[in-house]
Amino acid sequence: MSLEVLVLSAAVAVAAGLVGCFAVMRRMALSADALSHVALPGIGVALALHVHPLFGAAAMLFFGALLVWALEDSARLATETIIGVVFSAALAIGSLMTSGDTLIEALFGGASALSGLEFVLGFAGAAIAAGFVLKQRHALVLALVSPDIARTTGVDLGRLNLVYLQMFALTIALGLRYLGVLLMGSLIIIPAATAKRLSKNLNQLLALAALIAVATTLAGSWIAASLHRETGPVIVALAAGCFVLTFLRRS
Repeated sequence: MSLEVLVLSAAVAVAAGLVGCFAVMRRMALSADALSHVALPGIGVALALHVHPLFGAAAMLFFGALLVWALEDSARLATETIIGVVFSAALAIGSLMTSGDTLIEALFGGASALSGLEFVLGFAGAAIAAGFVLKQRHALVLALVSPDIARTTGVDLGRLNLVYLQMFALTIALGLRYLGVLLMGSLIIIPAATAKRLSKNLNQLLALAALIAVATTLAGSWIAASLHRETGPVIVALAAGCFVLTFLRRS
């Protein structure tokens, strides 16, 4: 695995860890996995139009996040409920539009070569997602704890929620090439869940989640290359192992 791929995968892991912290606090753990499946129809459309699959996946993820935000506001249902409905439809449509090796790679990721443009766009996307979480972390916590107080302090809850969902979708899109549709949600949730069991405040939570995500991503990439295995499952297995180990820690 090249240095560029390792650097980009580490940057994406940082974004995943940070975004995942608020996904866990907002009880969106299952939503992370469900929303990632929205990428499947986009991949199918991109292949039909002979466009890079990741562009199609990203476009569909952004649209899916926007749709979830709009339906959540109008239908007055919980975010995970709306995502579950959108996910079911997207999975069915995406499975019909993709087949064979293309479907397998979309579901589990692959280790294709990384172009210079992909590296720049991927790194920029990871920086945007991570920067948003770090800059808006206090507003996100305040909106979670007390929406009324957040409004009185000038926080636009609708806009904040929309941008967070878009950063959520962006992070999923960035990791699809490595972990695929089925596993990317795990990299967002598991390091954050692990960090939550170990941290005592918000700053510790964010730092630990990013550190765990990067460590498991880099270690998993090295182990997978050494054993000639697919990278995604190894990374997620390591992350899950870290989570299990927290139960051995005395409270």
